[in-house]
Amino acid sequence: MQRAPARVEPSQADNWSGANRDEIILKYAPLVKFVANRIAMRLPPGVDQDDLIQVGILGLIDAVAKFEPERGIKFQTYAEFRIRGAILDELRALDWVPRTVRHAATQLEEAYQDLEGKQGSPVDDEVVATHMGLSLQEYYDQLESVRSLSIISFEDLRPAVDNEEWDALEMLEDPSVEDPLEAMGLEQMRQALGAAIGSLPEKERLVVTLYYFEELTMSEIGHVLGLTESRISQLHSKATLRIRARMKKYFGRKE
Repeated sequence: MQRAPARVEPSQADNWSGANRDEIILKYAPLVKFVANRIAMRLPPGVDQDDLIQVGILGLIDAVAKFEPERGIKFQTYAEFRIRGAILDELRALDWVPRTVRHAATQLEEAYQDLEGKQGSPVDDEVVATHMGLSLQEYYDQLESVRSLSIISFEDLRPAVDNEEWDALEMLEDPSVEDPLEAMGLEQMRQALGAAIGSLPEKERLVVTLYYFEELTMSEIGHVLGLTESRISQLHSKATLRIRARMKKYFGRKE
């Protein structure tokens, strides 16, 4: 079973701006491979994982350059944020998702937003398929086609209130100061995201919890729940679409 790399916190000997920079980068290089692998698992086979790792290394270098130990934040938490952000930014720049897939995702999100907005609770697959004028199998095929789009990050969900550059370090908790999420006016967003996850059907909520918080793979989650990896992937896609639809409604955003 694949597990997250051991949590290795920086020692007092770590020097974030001097001669030890290369040593620090080597120490945390396994984290880059881990993050890249988790993202690659949700992408089409044509996306080269080695390319993601190379971009992730740049994110790690950026983390080493900008890390401020005096803020009381764990370096691994900050580095993982920077690595993931660098990889997702590269994927967006490449525009690797076909327009047909984006269109399918938009259709599904709008269906969930419309139906669940009216009903006030999660709707069954049959209801969504009928609403979209699809057979149940066609609906499942469309879910499978958007699997690679189910990548959620703070940047994807944050409100587009300005064009100013935002620093990941500001998103991470500093125990010595006021909660930065609150200070940035994002506390409501965090609550909305928590409510969106909490409103998911039980199995979908469990998949989200095991995948994003317990860091299990799709295969491992399938073993835990006694379901196929394909079924877990389907549940994950549905959960992601429900969350994105609810968050877009919350922010009043349209693609």
